[in-house]
Amino acid sequence: MKVIKNYLYNASYQILNMLIPLITVPYISRVLGAHDVGINEYTNSWVTFFYLMGQMGVTLYGNREVAYHREDIYERSRTFWGVEALQVFTVSASLIAYLFAVFAFSTTFKYYFLMQGLWIIATGLDISWYFMGLENFRVTVIRNSVVRLVSVFLIFTFVKNVNDLGKYIIILGGTQLVGNLTLWPYLRGNVIWVSIRKWHPFKHFYPALLLFIPTITTQVYLVLNRLMLGRMSTQTALGNFGQSDKIVKFVLAVVTATGTVMLPHVANKFAKGDIKGVRASLYSSFNFVSAISIPMMFGLMAISQVFAPWFLGQQFLPSGKIMFIEAPIIVLIAWSNVTGTQYLMPVNRVKEFTTSVTIGAVSNVIFNLFLIEAWGANGAALATVGSELLVTASQLVMIRKTISRRRLFHEQWKYICSGLVMFIVVNRISITINMTIANLALEVLVGALIYTLGLVLTRASIIEEAQKLIGQRFSKK
Repeated sequence: MKVIKNYLYNASYQILNMLIPLITVPYISRVLGAHDVGINEYTNSWVTFFYLMGQMGVTLYGNREVAYHREDIYERSRTFWGVEALQVFTVSASLIAYLFAVFAFSTTFKYYFLMQGLWIIATGLDISWYFMGLENFRVTVIRNSVVRLVSVFLIFTFVKNVNDLGKYIIILGGTQLVGNLTLWPYLRGNVIWVSIRKWHPFKHFYPALLLFIPTITTQVYLVLNRLMLGRMSTQTALGNFGQSDKIVKFVLAVVTATGTVMLPHVANKFAKGDIKGVRASLYSSFNFVSAISIPMMFGLMAISQVFAPWFLGQQFLPSGKIMFIEAPIIVLIAWSNVTGTQYLMPVNRVKEFTTSVTIGAVSNVIFNLFLIEAWGANGAALATVGSELLVTASQLVMIRKTISRRRLFHEQWKYICSGLVMFIVVNRISITINMTIANLALEVLVGALIYTLGLVLTRASIIEEAQKLIGQRFSKK
């Protein structure tokens, strides 16, 4: 029940993450326009590399190490102080390198690059990994929710026209910084003081570095599309790609919320030698993410080309096709999130995970070189799907000796068939009626009913599991 509770906390935040853009994304798209949205995407993509280099795998490493020592407050505290000291050191070095790069090489968008530097400072003060390791997601979810709501208020208060791009960048980075600071008071009672001589921060350097490699490699090919598109095409094309990518990732976030929850849970089981429990968690999680990611993919594809210009504005009309092409990554990343983040990482098979994401990064560069030149933003979307497919496929090959792939995919046909029927019906409705909030709600409701009916008719096990969970909840009451 603790895992379910944590998932609901995390998923509720991800749902909030989806609801907020329903207000901010169309507003920003219309106020700033595709060109300035593209500038933000481009400058933020560069700062992402630097704050990831500063973070250096600490989020995953610290999460896992705290989970390993959860029952021993002294070792847990010593781990916290050592890991955080290492993070402050590496982030400071990254900030210096970033500022040097901005002043030495940046001639265009220099002031926007400097404003984006707030994200690097915020990273050095981020201790959310500690609470995730304790499986205390309530604290981080509340913090993140408040930060998001405050940022929305500030955006509508201060971002009024095309000249307010700088204000928009400062609001996003500044609220993240203040939000990270608000977690520190919660350490009282959770962490005890340990002598600085006992911290030994640099003993964490190498194992964190091992986790940093897959982290930075993953982000390289997630951000690379923007950087290459910004160089090889126009800022307007990048703006269209960036906004459609955001919508796809908003949907994906609800699915991948399981990864954040399950990593410390599986790591703790692995530390106790419960290998059977680790595998059971994997099968259950894979089935769950498939059941929710497949209809989300088909649902987004069904409405994408009508939804994009209605939601973002007519100048973002190309985003509809981009969204349609990119939607399959919802399922692909959901699967690789289970096999990679929820299995390979917590059981310390980091090298295999690193190999898989390196395959994704290299293939993404190759795909982009040819596809962006041929099809622009659509090519970047297709490159994303291709690289994610290779990541997922390689991870499935890597776990073949310890995990039954037949058991993993035993019920996938039920989700795919139900999703396809839903796609056909919802797509027909979407092109027949005008897009309004009421009609969008109708399409979602019809899609959910058709998909659920499909699962009932095919006797999908997820229905039985849901019934058991509901029964347990009512029996406790």
